[in-house]
Amino acid sequence: MTKTALGSHPFLLGFEQLERLVERTAKAGNDGYPPYNIEQSGDRSFRITLAVAGFAEEDLSITVEDRQLVIRGRQGEEDCERIFLHRGIAARQFQRSFVLADGIEVSGATMENGLLHVDLEQLQPETVVQTIEINRS
Repeated sequence: MTKTALGSHPFLLGFEQLERLVERTAKAGNDGYPPYNIEQSGDRSFRITLAVAGFAEEDLSITVEDRQLVIRGRQGEEDCERIFLHRGIAARQFQRSFVLADGIEVSGATMENGLLHVDLEQLQPETVVQTIEINRS
């Protein structure tokens, strides 16, 4: 039995990018830190919420790189004079990635009570009808 690639099916012209997208999403598998929620906040809007306790706004960066939302956290240098008897709050850096579909845009981000909220908006798709003339040879 021969396994064909998703983008090589004859009826799926130009969908090679979809196969690369699936591969990129699989590689972006994260270790579960920080925990997050994804919720639908309206008909065409979504919210990603990450639990980032201990991080200040300046410790976080949010970028969109090649249709991929990347959220990074890196805390500043620790105070070396602090002595912990128990350390249960994670203070490690992280990178969390989400692949965005075409038409999904980041509309804003807010911090509230140790939670980072990233709001996404799905743009209304334009309906395009194109008539193709048949040329005589």
